[in-house]
Amino acid sequence: MIKIILVEDHNIVRNGIKMLLESEPGITITDEAENGSEALELIRDNDEVDLVLTDINMAEMDGLTLIKEVKKLNQSIKVIVLSMLDDEKQIIQAFNEGAEGYLLKNIVKEELIFGIKQVYRGGRYLSAEIGLNLLNKSAKNATYLSAHTQHSLDFSSRELEVLHLVAEGFTNNEMADKLFLSKRTVEGHRQALIDKTGMKNTAALIRFALVNGLIQ
Repeated sequence: MIKIILVEDHNIVRNGIKMLLESEPGITITDEAENGSEALELIRDNDEVDLVLTDINMAEMDGLTLIKEVKKLNQSIKVIVLSMLDDEKQIIQAFNEGAEGYLLKNIVKEELIFGIKQVYRGGRYLSAEIGLNLLNKSAKNATYLSAHTQHSLDFSSRELEVLHLVAEGFTNNEMADKLFLSKRTVEGHRQALIDKTGMKNTAALIRFALVNGLIQ
């Protein structure tokens, strides 16, 4: 039996979630709370809690703070966020604080139950909708970066040689000797690299080259 403390500040919503979960064999709501502070008191008084299902935005103590406090009390208690909010930063913060799952309130019963059981068994779970949104965002960013890089990074072989030597810490004089070029020519290549990438200085240029796989 999966024993859950349900934390939700809206009575109607909380009652609906409770009815939904308790219609599933193997799941029971042992306690209910309207905010994180109430939930912590219930956890202190109940040593048989398996999982906390909590909203994020609540008075007195929000869900993110609750996650942190629950983990301080008992690391074995699993925490799943059930929220309307799909903000990427908030999702990441929830997992960083120790949550094992993040679900949206618009999911169907089957996904809610699946997520709870997945976390109870020791896994982690992220709503399919959130996962798809993050995947699409990542794909768009990758496409933009690829297009931007291909469009703007039209480096000559000599510029790439200079770039690698810059990353290795050679001075302009040392690069000139190594490449059998004048110092002024090396300076010109170096400035061209900065102009083409839009970077402000050598450190930023090296960072840009690393991110884009131009150097290792």
